Amino acid sequence: MGARGLRGRTAVEAWRMGTATGNTLEMAEQVYTNYWLQLRDRELLGTLTVSNGRIADIQPGVVAQGQDGAGQYLLPGLVELHTDNFEQRLSPRPQVQWPIEMAVVHHDRDLAAAGITTVCDAIAVGDFNPASLRMTQFDPMIQAIDQGRTAGRLMVDHYLHLRCELGYEQVHEVMANYVTHPRLRLISLMDHTPGQRQFAQLHKYKEYYQGKHGVTDVEMEQFIRDRCDDQQRYAVDNHQKLVELARSHQVCLASHDDTTVEHVQMAAAAGARMAEFPTTLDAAQAAQAHGLRVLMGAPNLILEGSHSGNVSAMELIDQGLVDVISSDYVPQSLVQAMFLVAAQQHQPLSKVARLFTLNPAEVIGLAGDRGSLEIGKRADFITVHHDGVTPRLTAVFSQGQRIA
Repeated sequence: MGARGLRGRTAVEAWRMGTATGNTLEMAEQVYTNYWLQLRDRELLGTLTVSNGRIADIQPGVVAQGQDGAGQYLLPGLVELHTDNFEQRLSPRPQVQWPIEMAVVHHDRDLAAAGITTVCDAIAVGDFNPASLRMTQFDPMIQAIDQGRTAGRLMVDHYLHLRCELGYEQVHEVMANYVTHPRLRLISLMDHTPGQRQFAQLHKYKEYYQGKHGVTDVEMEQFIRDRCDDQQRYAVDNHQKLVELARSHQVCLASHDDTTVEHVQMAAAAGARMAEFPTTLDAAQAAQAHGLRVLMGAPNLILEGSHSGNVSAMELIDQGLVDVISSDYVPQSLVQAMFLVAAQQHQPLSKVARLFTLNPAEVIGLAGDRGSLEIGKRADFITVHHDGVTPRLTAVFSQGQRIA
């Protein structure tokens, strides 16, 4: 049942009609009642009203008109800072390249279906593998996002997170061309050289790389030598130049796969605001001590550990060391991880939700506009039914428009 608005239509129908005709200023209010609203400081069984794509009102209690949530959860839309999903859609198998216009739309729909309403698309500039599509596809990927937004093909609000591989000789030169891009919100500095950081355990690196690409033992040994040579030649100089580039253009900087206290100290000295996927407890503790936000992956939580043999995300959460949760390579993992953390930590869902919504929005400077259910903010929100076994997304809204 819905509140009757424009010419006898429900509020949602009136909104859709106004959007289709470009008449958004005349659309009726949308009312969502009988939901457990996850506010930034508490949970409230109440009613949320949307007008012109913004949250217009939040009140306790249930009203007689509007969309009846029957006691479902209503949370802010998820804010994703690091997802490789576009790359997966573009290259679903090694050396296979999907049409990029299709890949970006499919990627966008994956995010919407996962409850993500704001995303920083993680696009790699360079790679530890010189044969990787990452070496040539960063520009087409950025253009596909820009064109998709301009043409209205994308439903999620897309920003850029450019991941810079320090061992790639041209990484600074390439980044200089993108640092003024209006959608750039985050730069991360990566070093995937075998034997350190994410792949400090060399046997794990060999298992991952040979399993993915099918190279022989002899080829693997030569590959490792070549990557170590690249790091020795280029990494230090590239790090210095990229840090200066981020500083001069005031772009948020993140470190990646910090393993030691020294790694974190170097990131803090560079002005990094966030540490992505620290691989050890020591590194996570040092990041917090230096004021860096710590980002960990939802797949690590769901799988109860790191596939690379690194520190468990839940172990870091147990010690209060995690500020942001990212879907990493599985967009659908976020909602599952949120409810998992709330249950295992015996914490209110409204508090845990900040790791997936408000905190990441704060990192990239968008918290004034989204990331929490507050009057005046964008009407980006999701509804979830939880039957006690697994949470299930039932609807996703961006600026009041249902997108999934």
